Amino acid sequence: MKNQSTKKMILAALFLALCYLLPFLTGQIPEIGSMLLPMHLPVLLCGFVCGWPYGLGVGFAAPLLRSVTLGMPPPFPTAVAMAFELAAYGAITGVCYKKLPKKPLFLYADLLIAMIGGRVVWGLAMMICLGINGGAFTWTAFLSGAVLSAIPGMILQLVLVPIVVVVLQKANLIPKE
Repeated sequence: MKNQSTKKMILAALFLALCYLLPFLTGQIPEIGSMLLPMHLPVLLCGFVCGWPYGLGVGFAAPLLRSVTLGMPPPFPTAVAMAFELAAYGAITGVCYKKLPKKPLFLYADLLIAMIGGRVVWGLAMMICLGINGGAFTWTAFLSGAVLSAIPGMILQLVLVPIVVVVLQKANLIPKE
C-alpha cells in the first residue's frame, strides 16, 4: 500500500511539472495558451492516473505555483480562479474514473462531467473574486471565458486525454476493469 502511494506521489509530481512546463510551448502568444489550455491536460490525466486527491492537489497548486514563480497567470483573480477550476477537474476525473466503468465511452463522460464542473467552479470563483473587489462577473463574461475562447482546448482535451488513458490501460499502468 505504501509503495502504491509513493508511486502516485511521484506521478503527481511529474504531472505538476508538466503543468509548469507545457505553457512554455504557448507562452510567447498568451491568446494561444488561453485557447489550448496547456495546464488542463496534465491535471485531467492526473485525476485519471493518480486519483481524485492527487488530481485535486496538482490542479490547485499548478496555477498558483506558476503565478508565484513566473507571474503567469496573473495572481488575482486569474490564478486563484484557475486553482479552483483545475482542482475541480482533477478531483472530478478521479472520482468519475473510480465510480464509472472504464470503457472508452465512459472516459468521454468522465471528461465532459469534469469539464462542465470545472467551468462552473471557475465561474463561481471569478464571481467571488471579482465581487471582493466590488466588480461583477456577467453571464457574457462567463460564456466568453469558460466556453467560447476555450473551444480549441476542449477539443484537444476530448481527443488527447481518452487516447492517453486507453494507452495506459492497455499497458496495464492504470485500471481498466
